[in-house]
Amino acid sequence: MIRQVTAADESAFTAAARASRKLHRPWVQPPCDAAAFARYLARFDGASHLGFVVVEGGELAGAIHLTNIVMGAFRSGYLGYYAFTGFEHRGLLTRGLNAVVRHAFTDLGLHRVEANIQPGNTASIALVQRCGFELEGYSPRYLKIAGRWRDHERWARVKR
Repeated sequence: MIRQVTAADESAFTAAARASRKLHRPWVQPPCDAAAFARYLARFDGASHLGFVVVEGGELAGAIHLTNIVMGAFRSGYLGYYAFTGFEHRGLLTRGLNAVVRHAFTDLGLHRVEANIQPGNTASIALVQRCGFELEGYSPRYLKIAGRWRDHERWARVKR
């Protein structure tokens, strides 16, 4: 269902990202070419930044990343994710996100994971709600996406 993203995923990943531009706009900008994918993959160091793909029937259904992992007293990380066209609204990202959160809490020893979502992204908000996240606040001009600073809601799940 989920596994770490690798260099071998480049062709399938970038093709799926290109085919999903309409689905992703204006929420995210996944890597759509080899150079962008190489930069994307280089972020994932296996410690502070982890990248996963959601796989269904041998095809890439989506991507999930857990980044900016901080240990010590904080023990937290940030989630990003998106489905690829043809795999949305099938529960695959729900299962994948739950698996990554379980990995974060059980294997990595994190205490909380946070997802920052643009307020108009109702599908993403519904996803984190299904996965047990709670709304914690609002961050104006939080992330720069597609050349614009965009407001985000802060959703988090805390290990109980």
